[in-house]
This record gives sequence, structure tokens and C-alpha cells, in this order.
Amino acid sequence: MSAPEPRAKSPTARKPAKQTRARRTPSSEIAPRARRKTAPAVRGAAALAEQALDLALIGNCRIAALVNPTGRIVWWCYPRFDSDPVFSRLLAGDEEKGFCDIVLVDMVHSTSAYMRNTAIVVTELEDSHGGRIRITDFAPRFDMFERTFRPPQIVRRIEPLAGLPRVQIRVRPTHGYGRPTTAQSIGSNHIRYRGSGEVLRLSTDAPLSYIAQETVFPLTHPLALVFGPDEPFEGAIEQTTREFEAHTANYWQSWVRSLSVPLEWQSAVIRAAITLQLCSFEETGGIVAAHTTSIPEAPKSGRNWDYRYCWLRDAYFVVQALNQLSNTQTMESYLGYVTTVAHQLDVPMGPVHSIVPGEDLTEIVADGLPGFLGMGPVRVGNNAAVQVQHDVYGSVVLAATQMFVDERLPRMGGESLFRRLEPIGELALKTALKPDAGIWEYRGRTRIHTYSAALCWAAIDRLGQIAAKLQMEPRARYWSRHANQLRREIVKRAWNEETRTFAGALDDPELDASVLRIAEVGLVPAHDPRFASTCDAIGQRLIRNGRIMRYTADDDFGAPETAFLACNFWYIEALVALGRGDEARDFFTGLLDRRNSFGLLSEDIHPKTGALWGNFPQTYSMAGIINVATRLSGKWEDVWCRVSS
Repeated sequence: MSAPEPRAKSPTARKPAKQTRARRTPSSEIAPRARRKTAPAVRGAAALAEQALDLALIGNCRIAALVNPTGRIVWWCYPRFDSDPVFSRLLAGDEEKGFCDIVLVDMVHSTSAYMRNTAIVVTELEDSHGGRIRITDFAPRFDMFERTFRPPQIVRRIEPLAGLPRVQIRVRPTHGYGRPTTAQSIGSNHIRYRGSGEVLRLSTDAPLSYIAQETVFPLTHPLALVFGPDEPFEGAIEQTTREFEAHTANYWQSWVRSLSVPLEWQSAVIRAAITLQLCSFEETGGIVAAHTTSIPEAPKSGRNWDYRYCWLRDAYFVVQALNQLSNTQTMESYLGYVTTVAHQLDVPMGPVHSIVPGEDLTEIVADGLPGFLGMGPVRVGNNAAVQVQHDVYGSVVLAATQMFVDERLPRMGGESLFRRLEPIGELALKTALKPDAGIWEYRGRTRIHTYSAALCWAAIDRLGQIAAKLQMEPRARYWSRHANQLRREIVKRAWNEETRTFAGALDDPELDASVLRIAEVGLVPAHDPRFASTCDAIGQRLIRNGRIMRYTADDDFGAPETAFLACNFWYIEALVALGRGDEARDFFTGLLDRRNSFGLLSEDIHPKTGALWGNFPQTYSMAGIINVATRLSGKWEDVWCRVSS
């Protein structure tokens, strides 16, 4: 959908200048993969999970919400990513609370999809009498007055398309993690919902009494709902929201045009890139691991964690993936965030931080929410924040390396940035061969994990290379000497001659898929026979029904039941590095087939049922799509040669 640029003389910060009516999106411009009929009722945890995580993400890098295929908003943390959810139906079990939906009476059919190359979701509902409506959901984001307009707002536009559809608008917010918000007051064109914290304001041109009473009424003309801060909405609601939609569509389509996408799997990569961008809290540069809390990693497993925070490890993977698509702004913003986090350079860094650095992440259980499909507990906060995870130092340095070589950047990395990174390198050197909780955040044991040690080595090695590039020879020699010594020690102690593998921890035989990363970071070359042997062992011993497990040994919660999707992408990358491209392609297309109908992935997949589990959408998984596609794709210059042949 094409939309004109906002005009420079907009009169307010909430309402762009008047423009021509936005063209509605024809079906040809809706992403075809996500178009679907409403699924019939199904039973079983796997089928229920598949339906429950068939969600689309909307957002604007300040807020984010999840919408299901019939247009129900089931999750929205307000006013920022890690806030109390005002819409919490995703974790409400069987309780009908914490949502907003537009119910079409006698509905028989639905389709839902992203507007092509945007973060806008378009849902169409049809009733048994031929009546149809369209619901368009988005969070406004566009450039205005030389800055990005991204209010903590969600806009819902409701339009009749055919017949005389009868609808019911239901708004049932919650507060305090699951307590219904019953206190409301009605104004001239708004409803205020008052809980224990932020006031949520709904501005609308729909009949307020019908919304408050959930009355069924005929939809005869377009209506709009705008959820956001408790402040007046300036401008005519229908016209302004229509303009907001046009500007937001134009913003995302322009953003996508700036990406350097691979020739193959373009739509999958574009959707992954938009999703990763929506996980960046632009105000501070922090990047959340996912937008949800407590979606179990496996059915009734108790492996329920809050991922609405910034893991420095996960953020590195996001930065790396977006850098491959030539989007460097996220990296630049994130480095500003890291600088804030690491203000005390001689103090060990925690692995997890709030998106506004410095806030307490002490883990508690929210008793007001039964949990995803009733599978509690629902946790708020994450005690991993106080764990010792040494790979964090490598994650930070690796995220910064492109700053020193990418000449497109307005301000490249120089000696000052290098000096700020050196204390992080010293911490890496100090802790590389000490036990930690590891990448999998074990809560009941510590070891000298191979991945952690390898990332510490990577931090030291890259500092040596950066110093050499900056012609700081004494520092280059210092870091290179330590990197060489550390590399020899890690490789020696990680290699297990009996199993013919690099083990998950030094001086330990247990196999762990995280060692698939050691060639990627450069600890050993991919052509090293020991790495090839390790990959073969992982492909034989850690595979369950075609899916790679993180590990198979018992942990704090027993034996793992689901496969961590990131490990599957790492395995594919290893296959590519080993020259096994055909095998990698088959594996990759199999994973892409498991995305939900909107093209998104969660953290885990069940090897037997194929159902997605774990927090959603997971940045690890979405970054994996980009990283693998860029490695496997053919070249753009070969496209017509292939067609003609």
C-alpha cells in the first residue's frame, strides 16, 4: 500500500496534516502466508498451544501487543515492553479477562495477515449472512518534525465491507497482573479505565455506552478505537487514525526498502527483521529477548520465565542479524544502552538488565494470572539477572566490532570506544576459566562452560584485532598474546577424546549444542576435523524427531522435552560452514514451515507434535532466520540465469 509522506506543517504532535484519503489495502497486498480460515475447535495441549501462539506482533519500538487471527488483542504491556499488561488474556487460562475484541455476530470465516512489509495487521471477519468487516491494528510510527513519532498507543480501525454486520466491542483490561479493571469513567468521546497504576484511555467515535455495556449494534460506517495515555486525543478520530495508518505503512515500507535482503526467502527475512526491530526499546536502545513472560518451554514443565528484558547475549544476536541486512541503527542505539549498563567498568556485568537500566528484576510470582493454557506459574522479573554468566563480555565486544570497520556509519569506533571496551576484556580474561551458570542459565550448578570460555576468548581476540587496526601496537600485542594462550587452554580442555567431541564444559564429557558456535566466533576453524566430528555427534545424539535439542541430560527441572529453536539454526549454520548445503537447505525449510501463520517463531518447538512453546516472539529464533537465509541464499546476480536455465 502506498501512502504519502507526512507534510512538514503538521499542526500538532498527534495529528499529521490533512491529506488525500488512504487507499485501503487490496487482498493482493496482504501477506499471503498468513491468510487463513479460523481453525476449528481442537483438543490436546499441542493443538491448543498451536492455536494460542498463532499471534501477530504489532508495535512501534515503544509498546508492543499480540493479536490473534480473529482480531482479539490478547497481550499488551502498557506503557512499555516490561510493564503490567493491560491486556493479559494470553496468560489468563480459561478466564475471559484482559483483552479487546470486536465480535462479529454469527461469524463463520476469518482471514488475518500483515499488510505487506509493515507491522500492521489486517483481519477480515465474515458472518453467515454475507456481512463482512475489516479490523486494522497498528501502533503509530512515522517521522514528523525531524523525529520519530511513536506514542504508547494502539489504533484499531473497524470498517464494514459488505452486508449489515452486527458487532460487539468488548474491552476488558486488567491491572496488577491479572486483576480485572472495573473502575471506569465515560467522557464525551472517551472511556478511562483506572487500575492501580497507569490510567488507560480509550478515545473513540464508537458509541461509548455500547462499549461499556458490550451491546451488539449494526456497523454502518467506519469506527476507530485509540488506546493510550490519559490525555485528550487531538483531531477527528476517524480521519486522524486513517492518516496514522497511511503514515505508519509508509514508514515500515520505506524501512524495508533500506534493507539488503538475500535473494531467497525474502518475505521470511523481512518479517524477521521487522519483528526484531519491534523488540528494540528505542528510547534507551535495550532489546528484549521476547515480548511475553511465562509461556512454558514445554507443557506443564514449570519452565516459565519472564523474557521482557535485555539479555546482552540475545541482543548481540539481534544486532548481528540486522547488521547483515545493513541496518546499523539498532547496533548504534544498543551500544549506547550498553554504555549505560557498563558505567562501572571494573565491576562484573550482569547478563540481564531492564530496558531502562538499573531497575530491580527480582523474580516474583503473579498469582492473579493462571498462566498460558492454565500452565502457571506466571513470573515477573528474572533471577538470571544476578547469575554469573561469563559469555556476556564476549557478547558486548562482538556487538561493537562492526563500529570499527563499517565506513557507512556517521561516527565510527575509535580509540575512545576501544578504551571503554578494554575493561570488559580484562573481565573476560579474569573469568574465562572460572565456573558460571552458562548460556542455559542453570540454577542448580556451575561449570566452566565451553561457550562462556569461547566468548571470553572472542572478546580478547577482537580487542587485539581492533587495536591492530587502530595501530595501537602495544595493546594489540597484549591482547593477542592473551588470546592465543587462552585459546590453547580452552581447546585442549574442551576436547574429549573418548566421545570425539567438543564438550559443553571443560574437562567434562557431556554434549551440548552451544558448542556449535565455537567455529562461528573463530575459536576453531570450521574445517577442523574435531569440529566436524562434534557436529556429526550433535546431529546423531542430540536430535529428536528431526529437531536439535540443547542437551539431553537432566537439568534443574528434569530432562528437557522441547527443542530450542536457536540451536537448530546454529546447526544449520554449521552444516553450511562444513559444505553440506543441501542438507542445510532441507533443515531450514523444515523450520520455516513451523512458523505460525504470521511468519513468527517462539523459543522452542516440540519434536513430536511440532507445536511452538516458550516466550514469543523469540529474538534468538527470528535472528536465526536471517542469519541462515543470508548464508544459504543464492546471489542476486544469478536470479535471471536460474530462471532462464
